[in-house]
Amino acid sequence: MSKPAIFTGAGVALVTPMHPDGRINHEKYRELIDFQIENGTDAIIAVGTTGEASTQNYEEHALALKTAIEHTAGRVSVIAGTGSNDTEHCIRLSTDAKAMGADGLLLVTPYYNKTSQRGLIAHYTKIANSVDIPMILYNVPSRTGVNIQPQTVATLYELPQIVAIKQANPDLAQTAQIAALCDIDIYSGNDDLIVPMMSLGAKGVISVLSNVVPRETHEMCAAWLRGDVETAKRLQLTYLDLVNALFMDVNPIPVKEALNQMGFAVGDCRLPLYEMSDEMKQKMTSVLQRYSLI
Repeated sequence: MSKPAIFTGAGVALVTPMHPDGRINHEKYRELIDFQIENGTDAIIAVGTTGEASTQNYEEHALALKTAIEHTAGRVSVIAGTGSNDTEHCIRLSTDAKAMGADGLLLVTPYYNKTSQRGLIAHYTKIANSVDIPMILYNVPSRTGVNIQPQTVATLYELPQIVAIKQANPDLAQTAQIAALCDIDIYSGNDDLIVPMMSLGAKGVISVLSNVVPRETHEMCAAWLRGDVETAKRLQLTYLDLVNALFMDVNPIPVKEALNQMGFAVGDCRLPLYEMSDEMKQKMTSVLQRYSLI
């Protein structure tokens, strides 16, 4: 059962820029979207984990999605992060995102209250039956404490709306099992595993790295897709140190620090996410200088 892909290549898990007082900076958000599209990004993923969805109230979240969808204006696909640990909240936000014109949804597994595999099936089934729009499952057990098992993915893929999974689980054996069980589109959720996951059939990546080097991340995926394995491998290995730097503290703290050092002025993260130590900031500076980004 094959379903049309929402996108192929490198989609950016875009940060949400903030003013010094903590309000969302919509003007800067538009600038970041333009920078991404001008540098080859294949999709905008708005207000997901990297976009600090968990510390935005409903109105802020919806307005940020509206800004992303309207400003992108069809130049690339926009996937709205509307996942929640409250099924009804997720349905409400997902319904609004569809009405705004989102091309798809990114739906993280319920966190904190968690659930069983049967609960995951019930959760996603209710959302799919409530909102008719392509949906990407988001499996990130390190953040949520829940791992979508391969057979659960295969079961959910039987729903017409479920078209893909963002696999932010570094267990490549599990990714292989998913690919063996069903034809669901897979996106790497780990920037250090883009090429390995694409070797198992992934269509690309939903990337933190793309915030900083969108052109190069796009080219890594594009090279693999056109059969240029050596270029894809070279880019994966070349940017490994930068990837590691972007995850030396809790995401999105390091990527916001990197963008601020690069002159993008995206502001700080909202509490409880807190700025990096001076030692980490100095390490980030060193890495960015090595890649000629500052």
